[in-house]
Amino acid sequence: MPDSNPSACPPETMRARLVRYADLQACRTAFIDTRTPGSTEKENFTIIGPGVSESPDQHVHIREKHGFNIGGARQPFGCVNSQHSHDTAEVFVVHSGHWRLHFGPNKEDGSLDIAPGDVASVPVHMFRGFSKLDPGKGFLWMPLGQDDPGKVTWAPAVFKAAEDHGLKLAKGGKLIDTTSGQYELKELELETPPTEQSLADLKTPSLDRLEGCRIRASEIKANPDSPLAGEGVEEAGVIVPQTTADGFPPGPIQGWWPHDFNLRQLTLETGAYIPLHARQEVEVLFIQQGTIEISWRNDEREESLFLGAGDTLSVPIGVQHSFRNTASVPAVLFVVRGTENPQQPTFASAPFRELATAGA
Repeated sequence: MPDSNPSACPPETMRARLVRYADLQACRTAFIDTRTPGSTEKENFTIIGPGVSESPDQHVHIREKHGFNIGGARQPFGCVNSQHSHDTAEVFVVHSGHWRLHFGPNKEDGSLDIAPGDVASVPVHMFRGFSKLDPGKGFLWMPLGQDDPGKVTWAPAVFKAAEDHGLKLAKGGKLIDTTSGQYELKELELETPPTEQSLADLKTPSLDRLEGCRIRASEIKANPDSPLAGEGVEEAGVIVPQTTADGFPPGPIQGWWPHDFNLRQLTLETGAYIPLHARQEVEVLFIQQGTIEISWRNDEREESLFLGAGDTLSVPIGVQHSFRNTASVPAVLFVVRGTENPQQPTFASAPFRELATAGA
């Protein structure tokens, strides 16, 4: 909900909504495949929670409900995230590295490759997994639909591989380590692999149809009708399920399942500025490349933060804020707006310094 005094946002409040890439706290025991060979080196992150982790060790950076979740995955070359299905939208924003999305319970239904700056949204109720293709570690920034994205449904082979390494899954998505001696399995109701009927219900759409759920970085095009567009500033729709009140047509990724949010890309050239404005929906920023200065009104004072590549910031509803690129290279941001129909932003009647002078 909006703050009762949206013009007042103390710097400590905004800093608490900032998660720097260097401060991300990974969980290596998040899921049932954590001991499966080929998956042991993956790191999972819950940036805006609660996420879908099956481990109590998962750290949640921002617990406030946003209407969606933000997660992340970091993996080295060859590391695999096993085949699973989600009940809500799962979006892959490629920050670094080259990746392959595998489809079907046994990876038998084809794949799509994604590279830095690409975005893919995988439909609900189908099996997908992903692996890192190139040397070094890579990072995926991953919006998920709804405040509670539900539990993960694993492919049958994942259960078998996990059991071979001492891990089982209790009903409700709680991970059980049978090697620890801490649990009596007879006292727990265990999750079972999907039935043949369940597998049929999770059928993979055609690869041609899934191609429409991916957009390459080079294909992302600015919308000249964006209310944020200006000299050196472009805003592009990436995931837009429907025509929006702020001037965006559906697409290029629209989806035939709920997303519960819009995903946009903002590009600011050197020296470019987006003046003070407020949103009626929560706004989460992810810095894909470059740096950005965000300034905001705190009563009669101006506060600011500098964000770098990999950082995530949640901007409260109703807070007047501006963006400026003070660096010598373009800044590229991905922005999640917390509704499928974002409203027009409300711009201040004058730049902050003029407003502050008028109020003095």
